[in-house]
Amino acid sequence: MYRKRILLIMALIGVVIGGVFTFQFYRVFFFNNTAFSKPTSVVFIPSNASIDSIASILDSMLIRPNDLLIAAQKKGFRRSKGGKYEIRRGMGNHQIINTLRSQNIPVRLTFNNQDNINDLAGRISEQIEADSISLVKAFKDSLFLKSKGYTESTILSLFVPNSYQMYWNTHAVQFRDRMNEEFSRFWNPNRVEKATALGLTPLEVVTLASIVQKETVKIEERPRVAGVYLNRLKRNMKLQADPTVIFAIQKRNNDFDTVIKRVLNKDLKIDSPYNTYRYRGLPPGPISMPDISSIEAVLNPEKHRFLFFVADVSRPGYHLFARTNAEHNRNRRQYIRWVNQNKIYR
Repeated sequence: MYRKRILLIMALIGVVIGGVFTFQFYRVFFFNNTAFSKPTSVVFIPSNASIDSIASILDSMLIRPNDLLIAAQKKGFRRSKGGKYEIRRGMGNHQIINTLRSQNIPVRLTFNNQDNINDLAGRISEQIEADSISLVKAFKDSLFLKSKGYTESTILSLFVPNSYQMYWNTHAVQFRDRMNEEFSRFWNPNRVEKATALGLTPLEVVTLASIVQKETVKIEERPRVAGVYLNRLKRNMKLQADPTVIFAIQKRNNDFDTVIKRVLNKDLKIDSPYNTYRYRGLPPGPISMPDISSIEAVLNPEKHRFLFFVADVSRPGYHLFARTNAEHNRNRRQYIRWVNQNKIYR
């Protein structure tokens, strides 16, 4: 009788211990460990982050951060590949770890009309893990430039402004190579054929498109402006584009934040390959990043005989076009009167 009692007690103790163990097991792995009230919470985990770093990042989101460390150790989860992850309210550590292992969510990366590589790198670094320094280094890598036919002057042509889906933990070289793929996809046989018919390469089209975009904010006017510059190129006339002079000044001063509203006669003498008042043909590369509408305007220009244009002060944002220099000078007088009246001296 005494022996049976001992066995019963031992069995009960075993049940209690087993129950405690089972409870602890389920608490560590399956009980809710989320401390937020909204349906989901998004977290960004750096590449190759240790579980300790991950637990620190998730600390405010968890009821029992230490339980995550225990569960991760049992599941052999020591480091993350990094990325953007969505943690759902009510998740246990088992689900959280599985999410961090395999459910990296893409981000929508967007850029448009960046004036230079440094500005582009800054814009991109706000949206993915790669920092601006590593991005600029990847963009200017001499081996990449040589292998793809770019120079530091033309590399901005690589980037087609748009929205792209990619992972947040995309590295600088991965981003650059993805943009190279997108460039090849954008320049399909149809666009290349149109460029060839104009006597231009895709890179030259982008360079001209950057000038067109700087000349007019009106998308519907861009094909006409593009037509003017193409007419001048065919006649071997200098482009005489004010935006290229402004770019030359900014480049000389290494200050692209300078706002220049009026180009002066002395500015036209600056000795720079970007000064299209001094040098014939296209400048060495784009003076900004043109959007797709400007590229399409060059590829599909308006057919006309205009060779000149100047801002139309009666319709802000639009221009007056002329076929002859005499007609252009008449149009130009109304603009000069306007800038003088408004005291725009620079």
